[in-house]
Amino acid sequence: MTKMSFMENNILDKINSPADLRMLTPEAKERLACEIRGELIDVISKNGGHLAPNMGVVELTIALHTAFHMPEDKIVWDIGHQAYVHKILTGRREFFKTLRQDGGCLGFLSRDESEYDVFGAGHAGTAISAALGMAAARDRKGGKEKVVAVVGDGSLNCGVSFEALNHVAETTKDFIIILNDNKMSISKNVGGMSRYLNRIITTKGYNRLKNSSRRFVEKIPRIGSTITSIIGRFEEATKSVLVPGVIFEELGFRYVGPIDGHNIEELTRTFEGIREFEKPAIVHVITEKGRGYKLAEDAPEKFHGLASFDPETGEDLNGSSTPSFSTVFGHSICELAEKQKEVVALTAGMRTGTGLLEFSKKYPDRFFDVGIAEEHAVVFAAGMATQGFVPVIAIYSTFLQRALDYVFHDVCLQKLPVIICEDRSGIVEDGATHHGIHDLSFLRNMPNVSILCPADGCELRNMLFAAFERKEPAIIRYPRGTAVKKPGTEPVEMVPWGKSFVLKEGTDIAIWASGREVTTAFEVAAILSKSGKNAMVVNARFMKPFDTDLLLQHAAKMPVATIEDCQIQGGLGSIVDETLINVPHKGVHHYGWGNEVVPHGTIAGIRRKCKFTAEDIAADILKK
Repeated sequence: MTKMSFMENNILDKINSPADLRMLTPEAKERLACEIRGELIDVISKNGGHLAPNMGVVELTIALHTAFHMPEDKIVWDIGHQAYVHKILTGRREFFKTLRQDGGCLGFLSRDESEYDVFGAGHAGTAISAALGMAAARDRKGGKEKVVAVVGDGSLNCGVSFEALNHVAETTKDFIIILNDNKMSISKNVGGMSRYLNRIITTKGYNRLKNSSRRFVEKIPRIGSTITSIIGRFEEATKSVLVPGVIFEELGFRYVGPIDGHNIEELTRTFEGIREFEKPAIVHVITEKGRGYKLAEDAPEKFHGLASFDPETGEDLNGSSTPSFSTVFGHSICELAEKQKEVVALTAGMRTGTGLLEFSKKYPDRFFDVGIAEEHAVVFAAGMATQGFVPVIAIYSTFLQRALDYVFHDVCLQKLPVIICEDRSGIVEDGATHHGIHDLSFLRNMPNVSILCPADGCELRNMLFAAFERKEPAIIRYPRGTAVKKPGTEPVEMVPWGKSFVLKEGTDIAIWASGREVTTAFEVAAILSKSGKNAMVVNARFMKPFDTDLLLQHAAKMPVATIEDCQIQGGLGSIVDETLINVPHKGVHHYGWGNEVVPHGTIAGIRRKCKFTAEDIAADILKK
């Protein structure tokens, strides 16, 4: 079989499946890596997506698909946001160009999208557990396929990753973990495991000893196997001195590395070699996040996940003069911390995304990044709260789901003054794993906690200050995007606890809206007015405690409609139904998300598809 040469143009055009990679010369693979990076920049600059993580795993992905034979072999990618190259190489190059578009390519892995996506996930730390489950199932069925978990060093900090590592040796002898070490999760990695990995990387004495020993043995005829065994035992003895901890080997793994994650041939040889191991193996691969794109190399945190941008300058093409909710939160907590010394801020590996970069620089001794460990963040905050501090946890809605037991057990039951600022509430472009629409159904029944939904940036700031004064558990939930000032007139400094606010009077229907959907409610009211229907607009800013009295007043006089960027079941719609269940009223209509899985795509496209635009809502109300 003739291998393709480096001189042929458009190598990527010839790759329709991983099998095609094994026909390439080493030079052609290097050319392919360059072409893939160009493709990544082209598509992501237009559609948005995760750039830096994927730029860093190009050679690693090529080597994996050369050495392992999917879909028979199983490769489980942790989180999946770094699997764009995997998608391109598994027959989805054209489909990849529709990334994040309506009906297009999902930004994470999906078992419904391809047989090569063996496990779908959007949260960190699941790959080792899932892959180990596959390996256990293979062993019991008598299979021979290889199972590989590709895990970032940031994901290795997750508690579930440690739990899985602890279980491997008792479960199987045939299991491979590729540790993709780029010193980053989304923000820079923190914690003891990160420092441990850095020590391994910098412990050159151990690697020199290992390599020189191997070369020495290879030169000895006839007795090489005996010497290899002796050297192996010597290596184990000296490793505990040269590499502090030897944590992986103590857990039952054969540790290999560190190796250059951008050397395709070395990676491929290593992966092919470990196929023969009769012991679980960890291959420690060193990569550079953003590799091949100078802007991303210099600012990997900025280019981790982003909207469409100018590839020449890196500037956001969707820039707005109006600050985002995250930005407003960041400024507000700095303002609060300046006045209140007991305020501390926490995040789980999301310093920039949640708006805490300014705080971390201004108050470094009051800022804690615990890494991708949401459960620990909540209990850690609870511990600080018992000692007189008021911790503010900034976290995405989708990731708060991972810590729900700790919110209930450690914060709410003890009625501790922990404020959770829940960013990215509502739908987002990344799909079902990241939509922040399930939280209210989880949180509303927890005791001793208040749940607030600001309609704009000003209200977010005031709610944060009001929550601090309460010294009780509080959750402030707000969406991604610009914090556009809501219509209507309301005192900017006052947030009466548990009270909703009438922004527009009306007599025909009362539209109760939460959060940014207040703006949608005004749009609906404007459409209804053209048909002679005078709608009231209410900012239902407290989900708990809820303004029952005001709702009862409105429901006795006119129909009530609710609008929320949340699941209706468990959200504002359920609150209204529960309030009115045994009370005479003029009727209720609910607009939000149902129990079906909400698709990925553009926000506008999702709303159109699910008939959740102002025009759709107004038309439905007029039919009633």
